[in-house]
Amino acid sequence: MNNVNVKINGIPHQVAEGTTILDAARKVQVKIPTLCYHPDLPAWAACGLCVVKVKGSPKMMRACATPVSEGLEITTHDPEIVEVRRTVLELILSTHPNDCLQCPRNGNCELQKLASDFGIRDVSFERNLRDLPVDDSTPSIVLNPEKCILCGRCVKVCQGMQNVWALEFIGRGDGVRIAGAGDVKLNETPCIKCGQCSAHCPVGAIYEHDETSKVWRALRDENRHCVVQVAPATRVAIGEAFGLPPGTVSTGKMYAALRRLGFNAIFDTNFAADLTIMEEASELVQRLTKGTGQIPLITSCCPAWVDYMEKYYPDMIDNFSTAKSPQMMMAAMIKTYYARKVNIDPKDIYSVSIMPCTAKKYELTRDEHMFSSGGQDMDVSLTTRELSRMIKQAGIDFLDLPEEEADDPLGIYTGAGTIFGATGGVMEAALRTAYHLITGENLAEIEFRNIRGLDGIKEAAVDVKGTEVRVAVAHQMGNIASVLDRIRAARAAGTETPYHFIEVMACRGGCIGGGGQPYGSTDEIRKQRIEGIYADDEHSVVRMSHENPAVTQLYKEFLDAPLSEKSHKYLHTHYKPRPVYAK
Repeated sequence: MNNVNVKINGIPHQVAEGTTILDAARKVQVKIPTLCYHPDLPAWAACGLCVVKVKGSPKMMRACATPVSEGLEITTHDPEIVEVRRTVLELILSTHPNDCLQCPRNGNCELQKLASDFGIRDVSFERNLRDLPVDDSTPSIVLNPEKCILCGRCVKVCQGMQNVWALEFIGRGDGVRIAGAGDVKLNETPCIKCGQCSAHCPVGAIYEHDETSKVWRALRDENRHCVVQVAPATRVAIGEAFGLPPGTVSTGKMYAALRRLGFNAIFDTNFAADLTIMEEASELVQRLTKGTGQIPLITSCCPAWVDYMEKYYPDMIDNFSTAKSPQMMMAAMIKTYYARKVNIDPKDIYSVSIMPCTAKKYELTRDEHMFSSGGQDMDVSLTTRELSRMIKQAGIDFLDLPEEEADDPLGIYTGAGTIFGATGGVMEAALRTAYHLITGENLAEIEFRNIRGLDGIKEAAVDVKGTEVRVAVAHQMGNIASVLDRIRAARAAGTETPYHFIEVMACRGGCIGGGGQPYGSTDEIRKQRIEGIYADDEHSVVRMSHENPAVTQLYKEFLDAPLSEKSHKYLHTHYKPRPVYAK
């Protein structure tokens, strides 16, 4: 791509042709304010905050949607531009509640920060608040349209990135608002509870159901035995809430914080990820070698993807792995295997998970298989954001905490369990173990770098003693259609399937970019979190799930073997077609 010569605030620069004024300015350390813009999304110039002057133009241009060209002279800040931006902010604030102290985004709100940056103390316009009801119909996320600033990010994410179409603009003019598609409750729409709308919202209009009060009550109850598990992706993100760089591996500090909060036992979902691999890889091997089930096998770790598949691809239910997610496998083991080992009535165990995901809240009661222990297997699922708030409320100095270990027997994990947190990680972990199950040998090279990274769809072929196994990895829900449509086309034509194994994660980057992770995710931050995940794998002494001694012990003492009758009872589930719109 050719460079062009431009002047930004009178200073000559060379930038790539086609770069927007917004990006060109950022490359030369000039920050233009925005509200509707997000690097994940196509610019659509809705908010008007990023206006700049271009020499020769009679009007101000919107920097997010205006490309540079040769000889362009741009003024990004002058008294008139600052006053226009201040007016735009005051207009937004005139229709926005000023209850910042009660807002879930207080202290982490893009509108609040801009109002502070511009020194806005009074609003010149008459206040015109809208009396709109809160939609808390889903167990995962809450929509408060009264706080919506109509930036459109959530709609762009839901329709464009995720291809779900659960949110849309309703009405016209002053009456326009964001609501569930068809103007119905969010839980009646195609919503898959992935939380990407909340992750991209700049204000407090969409946020996760906060369930920290339930956990605080349980921790205060002397009759409760409180157990917690932490997901792979949380360890490379929670540090961001305390000023650490994205990707910092904070596993030991997180364990220490949870002990100080009062949990009786701390386990790691990575252990259950290893357990998932034992079941899922065994399932893959059976389908490949014995023909017991349809090919390709498709992963089932992501509850948002499971929800999407049941709504949009019910014809592929037979391709879906019946293995539960690591969260729900661990939940079942806590209230059965662990309860027996420590001689505690499962009814007295209060089980909590720390997840990067809002859909995990929905998963707890998804169907009857989530009650395999005789009661609800998992009581509460908190997001990374919720845990960070609890740590702050407890006055715990996270940065100075010592590195501590998880508890036995469900806290031992391998590097394969860790990489579940990144797109391609489930596939890579499964291939490490599937190869061993088929050949009796371990792979000489266990890293599959061509299925790593942020490309929306990644493909690879693995040689298993002369047999080619073709795999695909898709993340970000909008990318999966092209993969599954290839399967459908091959079936219709009666030709061989293009893939034997497919991994799908609903969120961009996989769980590291989940809807419950710290706000502000961009590809740069996702890459740093992914690097942290793979560094944790590389530093692990054991890197393959089938070599986890605690998993081996679990099968010996309780589950018998992968895909046994007992493992099917506790570790597997089933699926059914669901209507796109709830009836």
